[in-house]
Amino acid sequence: MVLKTFGWSFAVTALGLVAAVIYGGWQAFGIVAILSVLEISLSFDNAVINAGILKKMSAFWQKIFLTIGVLIAVFGMRLVFPVVIVAISANLGPIEAIDLSFNDPDRYKELVTDAHPSIAAFGGMFLLMIFLDFIFEDRDIQWLRWIERPLAKLGKVDMLSVCVALIILMISAMTFATHAHQHGGGHADKAETVMLSGIAGLITYLVVGGLSGFFENKLEEEEEREHEAEEEARKAGKPVSAVVLAGKAAFFMFLYLEVLDASFSFDGVIGAFAITNEIVLMALGLGIGAMYVRSLTVYLVRQGTLDDYVYLEHGAHYAIGALSIILLVTIQYEINELITGLVGVVLIGWSFWSSVRRNKALEAAGGDGGGGSDSKAEVSSGV
Repeated sequence: MVLKTFGWSFAVTALGLVAAVIYGGWQAFGIVAILSVLEISLSFDNAVINAGILKKMSAFWQKIFLTIGVLIAVFGMRLVFPVVIVAISANLGPIEAIDLSFNDPDRYKELVTDAHPSIAAFGGMFLLMIFLDFIFEDRDIQWLRWIERPLAKLGKVDMLSVCVALIILMISAMTFATHAHQHGGGHADKAETVMLSGIAGLITYLVVGGLSGFFENKLEEEEEREHEAEEEARKAGKPVSAVVLAGKAAFFMFLYLEVLDASFSFDGVIGAFAITNEIVLMALGLGIGAMYVRSLTVYLVRQGTLDDYVYLEHGAHYAIGALSIILLVTIQYEINELITGLVGVVLIGWSFWSSVRRNKALEAAGGDGGGGSDSKAEVSSGV
């Protein structure tokens, strides 16, 4: 099972490390290995969230996610995206930007760093909306009940998540503008760009998420008919198949996954510049990491891990919330990538430990350790 799921990741790792040695020797080998670990550690929460969406999709769309999706993730976000950033920020053509990345890596890094505020605003707002929509929703299963229960009640207010996100964006942009003004105004003109980029991230979330939700809802009638057919098949003793998303609904869910992956990759791409300016090594290292994130996503789906450990999804969303705030803070202040990665790992590890405790408590009480409604065992788990 592990070899089947992670086989391509192992193969890409071997090829990537060999290519690194050929390109730049053993020093390049070490850099690519470090970048791979960086990407995996920063994106583990991405895999958990992806798994929650991917499990609704058919085997066909899961394959699309692993093939075309990987091309978009590896070549689009880890190779093309840094070049596009430089091209736009420096008003250069794509070819000139690529030439700059090879022949003047220090200038290339400087241009990417200059573009960081707008990148962080876009990605931070997109991820923040994911967290807010999750935390404001009333759920049968709650992890940190003392936080989630009151916030779920507040979530009954229409468009609350959008209002909160816009307030946070305004604070970020105003803080950025004030700091720039106090230090000579070098970046004061970028405050407007930060605001526009953040709004673009918000709009992207609303449009992509709205379209996927729209087509998912349109399938409800069809699903009802499928359920009726399943009941008839069950009575007749025939095998029953699960209802999965297909057609337009699956396409927009796939599109949502790709935008989500893009937002998650911002911190990895920016963080990679702290390790190397070499675009080839960056693409190799982050590409290997992206492959493992993809394989891990499919592994979580096929193993039913999210059903067995019900708080993992909560932990991943809290990690998303933390990452979104970190991205918005990095508009003005520098934060070490180690902190960014550890926050996600700690939150997901905590949620996994809570899930294990819950399962043991339910098992001791003779209950079901999988999904379902809240129980006294969850209350006694201490969260």
